[in-house]
Amino acid sequence: MFRPGNPMPSADHTATASVGEEREEHGQPRPEEEYAPSRPTAAERARTLVEGNASAVLVIPGLDLAEQHLMMPTARVVEAAGDVLLRFPPDSPAVRAATHAADGGLTAVLEITDVAPVAVPHRIRGRAWVAGWLTRARDREQPGWLRLETGEGSVDDLWGAEHVEPDDFAAARPDPLAAHEAELLQHLAAAHDDQLAWLCALVDDGTGHCPAADGAVPLALDRYGLRVRFTGGGGGFDARFEFPAPVEGVDELRRSMHALFDAAREARQDRRDA
Repeated sequence: MFRPGNPMPSADHTATASVGEEREEHGQPRPEEEYAPSRPTAAERARTLVEGNASAVLVIPGLDLAEQHLMMPTARVVEAAGDVLLRFPPDSPAVRAATHAADGGLTAVLEITDVAPVAVPHRIRGRAWVAGWLTRARDREQPGWLRLETGEGSVDDLWGAEHVEPDDFAAARPDPLAAHEAELLQHLAAAHDDQLAWLCALVDDGTGHCPAADGAVPLALDRYGLRVRFTGGGGGFDARFEFPAPVEGVDELRRSMHALFDAAREARQDRRDA
């Protein structure tokens, strides 16, 4: 399977902060062991991208010259066994190819590109690939449905590049905030820019000032935490802020965000008083 390099070269460094963490005397925050950073698994991240709003295109060997928009599924569904159901217009080259394929199906790769829903440089947050065998979905009454039997997968995103086993992909669940992430990030950027700037106090460089931060943009959100991109004359950086506990919905997220902003406000005040 074709797997290009990491699509996110933008951040000069990435820091991680948690509510309740300890800091070393100098340098970036170092969480206590009990607040060890948590993150989605590679399978969860791939499953979230496949089932989410990220753009997707199906690549079939021999159809590389097909018009790309005809190879973009209009719907994507992951079944319990991990197969990916894809819907195309009935006249799509993908449908024609699968219809005339041998019983074993065609080899194909579903390529997913995840773009940040907020205005920020280097907006591609990651990519995922699911490779397998493509056949017609004969159990679907509506025309245009194809089945991609998962053979292997991979994800290359803000966490790094990782391989995904088919069984892990089938067992994973998409992030519960994924359906609301774009709206939530846009709201944070528009209505809470001041509080986002406060978060820089949690990744202080030891001088009482946030390094290279003239602005703060919420870049990514999942049940484990929030990633913010701080920008400035020094080049900027990404920082990851862990929630006290994973959240399962918007109500829990609201409480975790309040706790995060409260911790940042206290950290700012402490440094002013020092």
